[in-house]
Amino acid sequence: MSEKSTFEQLREDEREVRKRLIIKAAMELFEEKSFHEIGMRDIALKAGVSAASIYRYFPSRDDLFVEALIQDIHHIEQRLKNRWENGSNIEDLAIAVVDYLIDNEATFQMMVHFMIRGELNPQALKKFNSVQRHFLDMFQKAVEHTEGSEHLHLNAQAFFASLSGVVLTFRNYPGRTEEEKRKAIHKLALMIMHQGEFDELEAD
Repeated sequence: MSEKSTFEQLREDEREVRKRLIIKAAMELFEEKSFHEIGMRDIALKAGVSAASIYRYFPSRDDLFVEALIQDIHHIEQRLKNRWENGSNIEDLAIAVVDYLIDNEATFQMMVHFMIRGELNPQALKKFNSVQRHFLDMFQKAVEHTEGSEHLHLNAQAFFASLSGVVLTFRNYPGRTEEEKRKAIHKLALMIMHQGEFDELEAD
């Protein structure tokens, strides 16, 4: 390898390290603050870099959030893959999804952020749409490979949308402990899978 190409590789490696550092700082902040309270200056301070330098790597906050979401989606993808490879049933899959969304506040906030906003810059929107298609394709595959799914008439996209909606609705349910909220979400997630049980969805 030439001296020039070695130098260019080192610069590229440094760039990737800095990008991961900035993304890590953003994800940590998401666990500490409300999503919409976090600005690029907050992320820069957490990462130990200047606010101006962040824009060399991410043109906007949305571009940064999409990159963070791309990295985090890998974790749930691996979790679902492990589920179907170990012979989990469809109930296990539903619980795994809602638990992931409950336990990964940053990921869930980013997903909701992009789903409800319509004024994303074109580059960020294109990336998010690609991430969303990839995730739904992956979830469809997980459903198809899960034991028991052949007996259910599930549309994977509607299934995931319903699970996400349950988490969104009850994750901050007032007057309940964290354990009680998780238990209620589990119950509702399992009900979603079975036709004829929707009349029982009222909270206990």
